[in-house]
Order: sequence, then structure tokens, then C-alpha cells
Amino acid sequence: MRFTELDLSKPIQEAISALGYEETTPIQTQAIPPGLQGRDIVGCAQTGTGKTLAFLLPALDHLLRDQTRTRNPRVVILEPTRELVLQVAGETEKLAARTSLRSVAVYGGAGMKRQIDKLRRGVDVVVATPGRLMDHMRRKNVNFGDLQILVLDEADRMLDMGFLPDIKQIVRRMPRQRQTMLFSATIPPTIAALARQFQRDPVSIEIDMAHPPEAIQQALYPVPKHLKIQLLVTMLEQMEVNSMLVFTRTKQQADIVTRQLRQARIATACIHGDFRQRDRIAALEGFRSGKHRVLVATNIAARGLDVEGISHVINYDVPEHPEDYVHRIGRTARAKANGDAITLVTPDDEALIYRIEHLLGREIERKTLPGFDYDVPTPSWAKPSAKALMQQVTQSQSLADRWRSMC
Repeated sequence: MRFTELDLSKPIQEAISALGYEETTPIQTQAIPPGLQGRDIVGCAQTGTGKTLAFLLPALDHLLRDQTRTRNPRVVILEPTRELVLQVAGETEKLAARTSLRSVAVYGGAGMKRQIDKLRRGVDVVVATPGRLMDHMRRKNVNFGDLQILVLDEADRMLDMGFLPDIKQIVRRMPRQRQTMLFSATIPPTIAALARQFQRDPVSIEIDMAHPPEAIQQALYPVPKHLKIQLLVTMLEQMEVNSMLVFTRTKQQADIVTRQLRQARIATACIHGDFRQRDRIAALEGFRSGKHRVLVATNIAARGLDVEGISHVINYDVPEHPEDYVHRIGRTARAKANGDAITLVTPDDEALIYRIEHLLGREIERKTLPGFDYDVPTPSWAKPSAKALMQQVTQSQSLADRWRSMC
């Protein structure tokens, strides 16, 4: 479907045209029409499928058609991370550039004063993280009396981050008569229960997320745990890498990998939850501009990361949830480009790989890097103690038992 076929107000159509958008994505094709009708929506689609426009276009179009003018926000969009707030707020400003609609980005790690000033002067759209929005509610800086549309974006990630109590408190302060659009990469029972609690007769939309784009070349590289960083460095030396996004499981591991890559004289930036906002923004800008060839990130910090031209995604640590694998590798091969998704696999990771392959419905090709010495012995300082070995065996057995019970 072309955007020109949608019943959107003229200023929105002009903004879409100026931004170069022509064809709708599957989630946009299915979500925008019922969104324009004011229907509640539960949309299941992975990151990078265009769901930001799927909720922004109906929301902004409604504001333009509604003659109500108020200082209180009429649309609230909740996002799990500061990066996503900034990204969605930026899209909001672009789409509303030819209108008088006012918006504000509300997130932690930044000064309160500018946000307070904007809220008190009056805004139509608030894009916020739940925690910082709660801060403003406690200070009585925001009033939901005129709210008409609520968007819960990346709902599964917000629940993973522990925002459910905040979300419930925020929604309790909002009018019952409203349009609620919920978007999530997965719909586990907790999200389904949330939809039943917050929505009325929602339209359910599910875009197939178990199959990454064909343009992504996936491969597994088995490697002893103590040689992972050497293999990654060698890949950067041998492969044609324009820009590489490296995922780790923890903040501590992200710091370690970043330090080791820098010691190998590889321009590397890092983002995770402990970074100050200005440092996170600087790291992202350095990666986008090409100053940093590599960006190391945790799942949560990189959720919603929108950077064009990423040639390689590396799973330095295999993700614990199969769906996260799909999200991660979807950062490459954007805008019809090709990309490589490489996962470094240790013997301890095989159960996790099995779950990923089960979700994908196929095996991922295993490869080795030519010329790399896989037989370097484990240094004595890296060898686990007998107690640690027993813990690993117990954890591995527990993981296998849990997986068998799910099948």
C-alpha cells in the first residue's frame, strides 16, 4: 500500500512525502487504518518493521482533526529506554513539522527544568519513559485530564525492565475513554493480560517475526570461551567490516569487550544502562558518523537503536531468549541492504542455540575462520575451579530440563 492511499490529513501527507516515505510496511498496512478509526490495537512486530509510524500517524492525524485545544497532553507514548524516547520524539517532530502540534521528550538522565517548562507551557504529545513520567506526576507537572490516546511501545521490554507497577499507576490516572495502542515484539501471557486490562475490543495484528530478512547471512562460529575476544579481533582484521554492532549479555561484559577492542587499537564505543545520557548520545553519534567502527551494547541499551549501514551484527554472548536473537540481528540488512549476523558459540551455549534454531525452523550454518588458531590452551588464570565446574553442570542440566518441559 502507498501512503497516499491512506486517509491522512494534508499536513501529515506532506510531511510523509518530504521524508521520502512511499510504501507502507506490513505492520503499517495493517495497523494504520484501524488506528485512524480510533480502534484499540495490539500489534506484534519486531524492531525495524516500521511500527513507530504505525502508531504515530493515527495519533497525529487524530490531533489535527480534533478541534480541542488544551495545555494538557492529548497523546502519551511510553517507551522503555531514553534512546527510544529520543528516536520517537524525533520522528514526531518531523511528522508534525507542518503543524502547530507541540511535543516533549521526557526521560531520565537529563535535567528536569527544560521538561518542566515545556509541560507547563502546554504540549499535545508526551513521549516518555515510565520512571521519569512518574517523577513529573509526583511533582504535579503533568495532567492527564484531556488525554485521548495512549501508546505502549516495546511493551515486553518495559515489563522486562520492571516498569509494570509504574505503567499501572500511570494508566490509573488516565481517562477510561481513550484509544490505547500496544506494540510488542512478543505477546507472552503477561502482555496479553495487560491488553485485557487496558484495552477494549482491540484489533490484533501479528507480523511474522521468526524469520529474519533473507538479506541477512547468519552463521555460528564455535569457539572456546577463552578465545572469543581473539576471534572477534581477527574477524575485524580479516573481514570487510564497515560498521559492527556487538551484543553482550551484561554491562560488565560490555565494558570488558570494549576495553579489549580498544587495546587492539580498534575504534570502539559502548552503551549500556550505567552510562550518562550525554555519553550515550555521544557514543551513538560517533558510531553513526564512522568515528567508531564498533559499537558494543547490551540488549536493553540497544533496543530501538536505529543506525543505517551496519554491515555486521555480532552476538558475542548468545542471547538467553530466542526472540532477542531475531531483534539483535535485525539491526543489519536494513533498507534492503545486505548484512552479516555472526554468533560466537561456546560449548555451554548449545542449549540456547537449539532454542534459537527451533524458533527459526532451521539450523544455522556453522563456520570456522580460516587461519585462526583454535587450539590455544586455556591459560591457568581462566580455568574454572572444581566448584565453578559443578555449578556450570548444574545450571546446564537445569536449562536443559526447563527447555524439555517447554517442548
